[in-house]
Amino acid sequence: MTPALLDWARPRLARVEAELAACFADVEPAPLREACQYPILTGGKRIRPLLALAACEAAGAPCEAAIDAAVAVELLHTYSLVHDDLPAMDDDDFRRGRPTTHKVYGEAVAILVGDALLTEAFARIAASPRLVAELALAGGARGMVGGQYRDIENLARDLDALVLLHRQKTGALIRGAVRMGAIAGGAADLERVTAYGEAVGLAFQVADDLLDADQDAGDDGPPSFVRLHGREWTAAEARRLATVAEQAVAELPGAEPLVLLARFAVDRAH
Repeated sequence: MTPALLDWARPRLARVEAELAACFADVEPAPLREACQYPILTGGKRIRPLLALAACEAAGAPCEAAIDAAVAVELLHTYSLVHDDLPAMDDDDFRRGRPTTHKVYGEAVAILVGDALLTEAFARIAASPRLVAELALAGGARGMVGGQYRDIENLARDLDALVLLHRQKTGALIRGAVRMGAIAGGAADLERVTAYGEAVGLAFQVADDLLDADQDAGDDGPPSFVRLHGREWTAAEARRLATVAEQAVAELPGAEPLVLLARFAVDRAH
């Protein structure tokens, strides 16, 4: 992150981390509480909650108005990682440098942890039917779950199919985070932040493909933007999408954090 983005993000990240740390504090028995807290206390970039808070501020409200939305988005994102890591899905042993939840607590408990995180996400925003609807759309079969299905069924064999997969699997929740933050902030018009969220959501995945490019050498493995069009095209596409995102919110007062986050989404790969 640039110094300007770090200065903005640091106090907001501390607020989000405090809320996440408090989740499940009253759950008994203690082993279940510890298992539920384990995946949400392993760090991460917290891009989605930061986007929600930035969109709230761009709508003219203090970020506190969107703290529940920000936490809900991160809880849902984390549930998806816990389930994605399971042997039946990606079968990963490590996440963010630590053993995955199922490696520590077993597969059955990991499934329950994912279920608990997902349920807690909706509990955080239950007072707002509009936010509930946004999160359900972003995280369900029309969004993230649909994209994951396309991924595990290997349905993305060309560029159009790959874009659709990532607009659902990664982009839908990022778009949802921005829209939820703007809604929580009282925004009357969501057109600009929606366009921003769609561009950033895809840019984030395009940049990830660049970061993973060393693993994409050769012809084996699933399609990626780098495999289909090469590094140069992929890098240019990431920059183009970031520019689209910036332009979408350029006229919103207080949009600088959104602009900086769009740049960060692609600068990670350079």
